[in-house]
Amino acid sequence: MLTVVIPATDAPLALAGCLAALERSCEAHTLEVVTAPARCGPAAARNAGVARTGGEIVVFVDSDVAVHSDALRRLREALERDAGLDAVFGSYDEHPAAAATVSRFRNLLHHHVHTTAPGPATTFWAGLGAIRREAFDAVGGFDAHRYPRPSIEDIEFGMRLHAAGRRIALDPRARGTHLKHWTLPSMLRADLGARGAPWVALRLERGGDGATALNLSWRHRLAAGAALLAAASALTGRGRVSAVALVAMIAPNARFYALLARLGGPRLALAGVPLSLVHHLTAAASVPAGILLWLRLR
Repeated sequence: MLTVVIPATDAPLALAGCLAALERSCEAHTLEVVTAPARCGPAAARNAGVARTGGEIVVFVDSDVAVHSDALRRLREALERDAGLDAVFGSYDEHPAAAATVSRFRNLLHHHVHTTAPGPATTFWAGLGAIRREAFDAVGGFDAHRYPRPSIEDIEFGMRLHAAGRRIALDPRARGTHLKHWTLPSMLRADLGARGAPWVALRLERGGDGATALNLSWRHRLAAGAALLAAASALTGRGRVSAVALVAMIAPNARFYALLARLGGPRLALAGVPLSLVHHLTAAASVPAGILLWLRLR
C-alpha cells in the first residue's frame, strides 16, 4: 500500500481540492497530512510525514495539486515494473485550475517541460512523486536546514539520490491538476529567489551536477541567451537585432507556443512571448544572484 504525504503547514486554501481528488483515486493508499508546526517549510513537513509512516513506497503530493484518478497507480506500476528504479515523478496536466493568463502560461510551461523529457532523470519533483522508503532513508530525506521555506529542496534531494547511484525516472503520464493561481510578481519571486538563484548556487557547490536537467536543456539556455540579447538590443536602439534575437528565443521552443495556441488560441500564444521574455530574463538574472548566494553560503 502507498502512503501519501502532503505538506500543509501553511493552511493552504487548495488543500480541500487536493484531498477530494485523492478520495477519487483508484489506488488504495494511506494518507499523512502534515499541518503542524505552523509555517514549517515543506522539506521539514515531508520528513515529518515520512517519519510517521511505515509503507514501502511514499508518494509526495503538494497541497495545491489535484491528482488524476490513475496517477498513484501509474507511479506504483513504474516502481513495480523496474525493481532497480528508486523514484519516479509525474507532471501537471494541460488544464490548470486558474484561468488567468499568467497562471495558464506558468503552469503550462511546467507541463511542457515535463512532458517533453520522459525517462531517466537526475532530479526529483515532490509535487507528485513517489520513492521507495529505503532510498529516502538512505540519503537522509529532504534538507530542511538548508531549505526552511519552499525552494528547490526536491531538486537538491533528487541530485543527492542521483549522486548516490539511485535511479530516478520522469513519467509524465502520472498527472495532476495544478490549483495554484500565479501573478506576475509571484512568478518573478519564484523564478528568481526561490528557484533560479538557489539552483545556480547549488550547481556551483556541486560542480555543475544536474547541468542538463529539465529546464536547463540546450533549448532553454539558447532561449535565455536570445532573450538577453533581445532586451539589450532594444535598450540600445538596435531594433533589427532585437527582433532577430526575439525570433531566436521563440524558435527553439516552438512546440511550447503551439501548445499555448492549441489550448488558449492566438491570444494566449501571443501573450506567451513577452511572458517568456520575462521568464528567460529572470533566468539570466539568476546567474549573478546565484553566484552571490553561493559566495555568501561559503
